[in-house]
Amino acid sequence: MTNGDLISVIMSTYNSEETVKKSIESIISQSYRNFELLIIDDASTDSTFKIISSYQAKYKNIKIFQNQKNIGLTKSLNILLEKTQGEYIARQDDDDMSINIRLENQLKIIKTKNLDFCTTRAITSPGGRSRPRFSHYLPQKVLINYKNPFVHGTLMIKKNTITEIGGYDENFYYSQDYKLMYDLIKKGYKFKTLRDKLYILNTKNNLSTLKKNEQHYYATCVKNKIKPEVII
Repeated sequence: MTNGDLISVIMSTYNSEETVKKSIESIISQSYRNFELLIIDDASTDSTFKIISSYQAKYKNIKIFQNQKNIGLTKSLNILLEKTQGEYIARQDDDDMSINIRLENQLKIIKTKNLDFCTTRAITSPGGRSRPRFSHYLPQKVLINYKNPFVHGTLMIKKNTITEIGGYDENFYYSQDYKLMYDLIKKGYKFKTLRDKLYILNTKNNLSTLKKNEQHYYATCVKNKIKPEVII
């Protein structure tokens, strides 16, 4: 499916040589074809940059960038946001995969319902569980006060919406997704989470498990509306 709406898919990657190929391939295989994929390597020490560069050589709509030093996910995503050309921004994590109809379905619902942003449910790998599970049936505007009910990697958002809100808050080295979604909801932006599971979410040795304590601290700062101290 192709039309005039360009979607900019943004991915930050770090030492992901074992997973980044499948992640990129899941975007390349999308049924919606009018997209650009922007990938920034956050100073990896393995073969990640070589791998993603090989895709840039094959596909004109893949753009590669590289940080000279490791600066973290938040700042890396903001760098990519500044380089996007699309009217819509979609996230993709370097160890996850998108189902091939994800972009098409999300763009369709955003335009049909005149939404500011849209997320979907996901299937965990390993495990094959739905995420979110039961909380999906509860009001997200209430849940956001206690936890992040969204899968960050499934986010599709209008570029002017994320620009208006100032992008990702760089005070949040971790839980930057929770901070973004919290701010979007509190400012009244219109959204929907699709019931369809259009994303495969890696839960093995991912950021949420490896940096659990740090994620918890920054998430607590979101809920308490306080600026976090810098702990990395």
